Amino acid sequence: MKKFRMLLTLAALMAVAAANAQNTSSSYRTAVGVKFYPGAISLKHFVNDKGALEGLASFWKGGVRITGLYELHYPLLQVDGLQWYIGPGAHIGFYDEKYYGSSAFIGIDGVIGVDYKIPGAPLNLSLDWNPSFEFGDGAEFQSWGGLGIRFTF
Repeated sequence: MKKFRMLLTLAALMAVAAANAQNTSSSYRTAVGVKFYPGAISLKHFVNDKGALEGLASFWKGGVRITGLYELHYPLLQVDGLQWYIGPGAHIGFYDEKYYGSSAFIGIDGVIGVDYKIPGAPLNLSLDWNPSFEFGDGAEFQSWGGLGIRFTF
């Protein structure tokens, strides 16, 4: 529970620090919120007109998994605020040893999805698929992703 509070505090501090940042051609610069499946805190920040970094802290299998993604965004259907994105990433996970023979894992990730910034509201919605592969004892392919709801700055 202490890890969860620390991560939540860190996400809030990063969101406050980014609140004064200028917008890029995306309709927002930074967003913080939650993603459902398996359940994660999400922080997304555009580093240029098309590229964004997204950090996810997921709580799963009696532990935590930290994922970093680089997402390239492109307009979709000429709808204001609607984009599709794709990109690579990596993760590290610390799980309860009862699930695997080891408690720490690393892996590679990918992501593809759609992103919608609601015009006139400080809200962003996303829907994506985040396939990943974990290395080590108990190595496996995993399928993550889902609905993201974030507050934008």
